[in-house]
Amino acid sequence: MRGSLLLRVFRMASVVMLLVAVAMVSAITTMHFAIHGAEVKIPALKGMTVAEARSQAAGMGLNLDVDNRYYSSDVAAGHILSQSPAAGAVVRREWHVRVSESLGPQKVDVPETVGADARVAALRLRRAGLQVGVTAKLPWSGAEDNTVLAQDPPAHSHGIAQPSVNILVAAPDSAVPDGYVMPDLAGLPVTTAIEQLTRIGLKVDAPTYVDVSIPPVGSAGTTPAPPVAPGSVITQQPLAGARVDQNTAIKLVAAK
Repeated sequence: MRGSLLLRVFRMASVVMLLVAVAMVSAITTMHFAIHGAEVKIPALKGMTVAEARSQAAGMGLNLDVDNRYYSSDVAAGHILSQSPAAGAVVRREWHVRVSESLGPQKVDVPETVGADARVAALRLRRAGLQVGVTAKLPWSGAEDNTVLAQDPPAHSHGIAQPSVNILVAAPDSAVPDGYVMPDLAGLPVTTAIEQLTRIGLKVDAPTYVDVSIPPVGSAGTTPAPPVAPGSVITQQPLAGARVDQNTAIKLVAAK
């Protein structure tokens, strides 16, 4: 009698354990499909038009954001240049895929804005199909407030990356500078160039001195090229027009 009772209890316990195991397997399976069913693999969007890429992304439950636009001689205007995450990455649905769009080859001429009022400069840029990028201010008593002192990229530049131009504008002497546009130092005595840069708080590495060749006299009727004065700046890094701040290391090469 007692053995029969124990057998029944054992059988009942076995059934309960089996039901628990089935429930756990069912729960794990449900969680697996719930998790992995919400995952998608990022498609390759490079080369597609923005409309095509947006349609494909939406069909997979993804969001497409155009973060930047760049000029490109290799990818046609309106097509995708790059994407993030990369193709093949596994993400959850509703993920935001960020892409950059090609503007095609650069066809606009960068206008000259130096010497113009900042508002006039912005108007010139918009008329050329460009935008004002970063506007930095520099306390400068040698020009009226809001006069453009420098720009990056310089006027008539070719092969620029983005359709925007950074400008440096004059501010009152009491203003706090928030950045600078690198001036053109070529031809200046290197000591003068370093003095000008350090006066506004920019760091300048020790200059490098190199030998320079004496230009030929030239043939009759032509004006000979002037020789390079010893101690004058030959090249600079960053180039003229680039935006710099107190954390930018400036390198100068001068003639021996």
